[in-house]
Amino acid sequence: MTTTATDHGLSVLDGDQLRLLRALDAVFQRFAEGWQAPEFRFPFLIRCQDLDTFDYFDNFPHLGLTATRLDPHRLGKLLTETPRPLDAVPPETMEPAVFALPSAACYAVYVDLAGTALPGSGVTRTTLATCFRNEDHYDGLQRLLGFSMREIVFIGPEDGAKQHLTRAKDTVLTLCAELGLDVQVEVATDPFFDKNSGKAKMQRLFPVKEEFVVDGLAIGSVNYHRNFFGERCSIQAAGDTAHTSCLAFGLERWVHTLTQRFGDSAAALSAVEDLS
Repeated sequence: MTTTATDHGLSVLDGDQLRLLRALDAVFQRFAEGWQAPEFRFPFLIRCQDLDTFDYFDNFPHLGLTATRLDPHRLGKLLTETPRPLDAVPPETMEPAVFALPSAACYAVYVDLAGTALPGSGVTRTTLATCFRNEDHYDGLQRLLGFSMREIVFIGPEDGAKQHLTRAKDTVLTLCAELGLDVQVEVATDPFFDKNSGKAKMQRLFPVKEEFVVDGLAIGSVNYHRNFFGERCSIQAAGDTAHTSCLAFGLERWVHTLTQRFGDSAAALSAVEDLS
């Protein structure tokens, strides 16, 4: 394995790894194009207020990372009193955080559509984002602090959201077969809902998140949120609150998995480029 891992979940991709990542993303973009999903680029940061609308701080407090401004006066005082270089910037030199680093790409899609009434058939969108998660440990390209996530998101009526899950799942399984990956589909939980709420109980009865797992590593997932984001963002479709579902890929994990499968990243790149 040629992963050039560094400390704290921050890794560098070499030339072959980067070419492989881009080739994989081109495959995923072709899926999106086939599903009439235009690509959007959203801001790198998301408002804390928007995340709180999604109960993010209640359900994912362990993953949270924020971005904030420094106070030049307090920072200047610190610099005159502290040995250099600094190994950390203390919180007393910072202003309260208004923005956060997103842990998933799809949040920005829902925020962007807030307050809208969509066509009756719904819409599909795709985006590539750098996402961030505060994990309890990191492991090369398998578990990073910052990583690339490609999502293809459907927003619209309930039946459309479910159909998106079905075609997404079939497409990923076909891709894995073409690449010779021994993939398992495993049910997972996504705690968007209060654990004691009716929706959380419904999620346990009817799982809404499935992960594509290769050698114990989840390289992607399909997720059905019912009308959670539609309610929180007041998105309407076909005269009702919109349902949402998404297909997500962790690109660095795909680079790791295919490098393991084919022996090196150059051979993996050749296999991806040979896909029909």
